[in-house]
Amino acid sequence: MGVMLSAQPLRRVARRAALLRPVLAILGILMLGGCKVDLYTDLDQRQANEIVATLLQHGIAADRTFGKEDRVSVAVESSRFADAVTILNDNGLPKQKFATLGDVFKRDGLVSSPVQERAQMIYALSQELSRTVSDIDGVLSARVHLALPENDPLRQQLVPSSASVFIRYRANRPMNDLVPQIKMLVANGVAGLSYDKVSVILVPVQARDEVGLNDPPVAEASFPINWPFYALALLAAVLAGALSLILWRQRQRVYPLRPPEAVKSP
Repeated sequence: MGVMLSAQPLRRVARRAALLRPVLAILGILMLGGCKVDLYTDLDQRQANEIVATLLQHGIAADRTFGKEDRVSVAVESSRFADAVTILNDNGLPKQKFATLGDVFKRDGLVSSPVQERAQMIYALSQELSRTVSDIDGVLSARVHLALPENDPLRQQLVPSSASVFIRYRANRPMNDLVPQIKMLVANGVAGLSYDKVSVILVPVQARDEVGLNDPPVAEASFPINWPFYALALLAAVLAGALSLILWRQRQRVYPLRPPEAVKSP
């Protein structure tokens, strides 16, 4: 004769265990929604610090990861990736790395032709001037294009050199007042270039959703604007804890055993 355990408590436990499945599914979705994705990699520490500081000013949390040779990667939550890219583009970050004279004329063991050396010199001057203009306060990005014709000294009429400067800048900065200084800077940086042959094109950029630098720190700087995610995570955690408590108390119960049915003699 055997003893049979009642099937009703087992069905009750299975029914409550089934309730945990949507909770676990919600937790899985929330974990995927809060994962980090790389925004930029192979940055130096200065570039990474500028990016992180700008994102924090706009309420987006960012993490830095240090790799080989002190190179840094910046990551943000996947849900804020598009916003982070837009904000950095509006602020001209990460700043372009310009080539120096040493980089352009790096010795590679090959003999350069006069034409190649002249092209390298023009490119190096353009890079150096672009970097200098980019360092002006309020400039987001800058390009300096040089036109230095190779004139024949025997010609009576020589083609003058010229330069064009393209500048993207913050709309709240008085960049028009600096145009004469910029033209003087470029003209004095290139031999044979006159002041009136330098043109400057200014493109203002209006920052979107910019937090004032003089404003007091807000909670968004250290706590990203993602309150629905945290509310759902808290709700799912509470439900999971309640169901776990119910299942634990269910296991502690002693279920009555149903007596075996009498076997009738034939």
